[in-house]
Amino acid sequence: MIDEIDLHILEILQEKARIPNAEVARQVGMAPSAVLERIRKLEERGIIEGYEVRLNPACFHQGLSAFVFIESNGTADETARALAAIPSVQEVHQVVGPDGFLVKVRTADHTTLARMLRQQIQPLKGVKSTRTQVVLETVKETRRVDLKPASHDIFKSP
Repeated sequence: MIDEIDLHILEILQEKARIPNAEVARQVGMAPSAVLERIRKLEERGIIEGYEVRLNPACFHQGLSAFVFIESNGTADETARALAAIPSVQEVHQVVGPDGFLVKVRTADHTTLARMLRQQIQPLKGVKSTRTQVVLETVKETRRVDLKPASHDIFKSP
């Protein structure tokens, strides 16, 4: 079960994952050892999946984002694995509807995107067709999870 203290710890860590344990403990009003134990248990239960650094894609010549709708005619697992193996692909989602997958990609520019589609995605076994939406501007992009949902089902483990 997740309690209010765990939720508070998760809120703090989502804001700044590199915050010192002693500061988390101060903010939740607990001993650092108790907070460290709670974090360890949240990790063991798979509630905290990991910690990562957010990089600015433009600094690495990957300023263009696009979403590719992929109609598949092969086995979903095989196509998903092949798509996930492409370095420019950031996300692979199996979706309902005529398009079996929605894929988020990042590339340097339109030319690189076109080449990646022609050489890496469209030739894949299981890819019947693609439709691409290029992102003009990103207003919000996050991996944060809303920890204050309308229902309190969050207090159950996954």
